[in-house]
Amino acid sequence: MNGLGNQIIVADLRGTAARVSPQAAIAINARPETRFDQIMAIHDPRTPGTAHHIEIINSDGTLAQACGNGMRCVVQALSAEKGRQRFTFETLAGIIFGEEAEDGQISVDMGTPKFAWYDIPLNEEFADTRQVELQIGPIDAPVLHSPSVASMGNPHATFWVKDDVWSYALDRFGPLLENHPLFPERCNISIANVVNAERIILRTWERGAGLTQACGTAACAALVNGARTRRTGRKAVVTVPGGDLVVDWLDNDHVVLTGPAEREWAGRLDPATGAWTRSEAA
Repeated sequence: MNGLGNQIIVADLRGTAARVSPQAAIAINARPETRFDQIMAIHDPRTPGTAHHIEIINSDGTLAQACGNGMRCVVQALSAEKGRQRFTFETLAGIIFGEEAEDGQISVDMGTPKFAWYDIPLNEEFADTRQVELQIGPIDAPVLHSPSVASMGNPHATFWVKDDVWSYALDRFGPLLENHPLFPERCNISIANVVNAERIILRTWERGAGLTQACGTAACAALVNGARTRRTGRKAVVTVPGGDLVVDWLDNDHVVLTGPAEREWAGRLDPATGAWTRSEAA
């Protein structure tokens, strides 16, 4: 599947004890025809009151706490099977809700953002994470500097720029910043240009996956970081390379992400080895 071009494999492991191994994920991603950003593995529920436990695996085999675009794909897949309804999921980031509207747009409640340095987490104490001391480039003329940082279940750094987000070599800066010593769990790195209070243009280097067409949690982080630095309001369209997402930071502090999801093809996958056979087109 894809969520605005973000390549997602939804693996149905319900009724089994199987898990997608790191080795299998790396093997799957090594093939051009199955390259992905995240695998969303659907497991039987572990917590009463939830429909499914979702394990999220990055293309480098590591686990992710949250993936907004991937959750929309899961909701779309389950809605196609069960009919449109509201779903309750458990992830490493906590309990997440999702539903598909009549127009096919899918909304996912991504929970509440966290801003304390120890919750993000950071390796250094900052009293105010709306702007932290981090830069790349010459000390007297940094290329990027002073990001806002937050957690949307996973760590995000939003660098604010006033010019074209495509003018920055994010493929070169992204790996350096993702693995900066400030971030003990690595970090998702975004470059954001605020067009106006209701629109942000965003590019993201995704932790464990690299450059991506869309990152839902990065869009959420950009919006909440924009609102708390008074760059935006609490609701905005976030334009990512794959298209537009709508992010709404509600009065109850929950962040709702809305956008499309699309099924591309189906097949059978061995979660232990990564072997697969394609059985049908979308």
